[in-house]
Amino acid sequence: MSATEFFDSPQGRRIAYHRSEGRGPWVVFLGGLKSDMEGTKAVSLEAWAKAQGRAFLRFDYSGHGQSSGRFEAGCIGDWHQDTVAAVLALTAGPIVVVGSSMGGWQALLLARALPERIHSMVTVAAAPDFTEDGYWANFTEAQKQALEEIGHVEMPSDYMEPYIISKRMIEDGRHHLVLRAPLSLPFAVRCLQGTADTAVSTATALRLLDHATCDDMRLTLVKGGDHRFSDATCLGLIEDAVVDVLGSA
Repeated sequence: MSATEFFDSPQGRRIAYHRSEGRGPWVVFLGGLKSDMEGTKAVSLEAWAKAQGRAFLRFDYSGHGQSSGRFEAGCIGDWHQDTVAAVLALTAGPIVVVGSSMGGWQALLLARALPERIHSMVTVAAAPDFTEDGYWANFTEAQKQALEEIGHVEMPSDYMEPYIISKRMIEDGRHHLVLRAPLSLPFAVRCLQGTADTAVSTATALRLLDHATCDDMRLTLVKGGDHRFSDATCLGLIEDAVVDVLGSA
C-alpha cells in the first residue's frame, strides 16, 4: 500500500489522502462520520479501481483519521470545505463520487458546489440532513439544555464509542440541509441501503429518492444489510453500482 500523503487546504487544515493515478473519470470515496479512509469500503474500492486502471482518491476529513484537527471541533461545513478542496487539488476532470453515510450528504453538497465536475454518484446508506432530522429532532429537552449550557451532548453509537455532538455541528448543519430545497442531480445516481441499518433508516433513503430531481436514479434495498455495508456481498454491490454509473466511460 502506498504511503499516506498530505496537502494543506485553503482553510489551513492538513488533509491526509491516498491517490492513485489511472484513467478517468476519477472515483472519489467520501467516508462517514468519524470514519476514516482506512475503512473496509474505501480500501476495497481502491483495490477494485487499481485493478481496473481507474483513477481513485480517498481522504480523511479534518478531525478524522490522520488529518489535522479534533473531531469535536468540526462540522458539516468544515468537512464540505475539505471535500471541495480535495477534489480541486487532487483530481482533474469528471468524477464518480461515492458517499457513505455522512459521506452521502457530502456527495450531495459537492454536487451542489461543483456540478460541472460530477459524472455520476453512488451513495451507501446516505444520511442527508442527519444533524437536524436524526439528532436535533430526537433530542430530549435535557439534551437541548445541555447543548446550550455545556455546548455538546454525547450520542451513543452501535458501531463505535459515543459521538460528541457540538452545538456548532447542529447550527452549522442547518446551513447545509439538502432535503428542504430543490435538489437537482442531472446525472446517474445509484443509492444502496440495508434494511437492518440502525443508523440510517430506509425511510431516509426513500425520502431522498422522492425529493431529488433526477432522470436516472435507482434505490437498491438489501434485506438484512446493516450500516457498515461491508461484507463481501455488499462490497460487490458497491462495485457493481460504480460500474453501472460509469457505463462506457
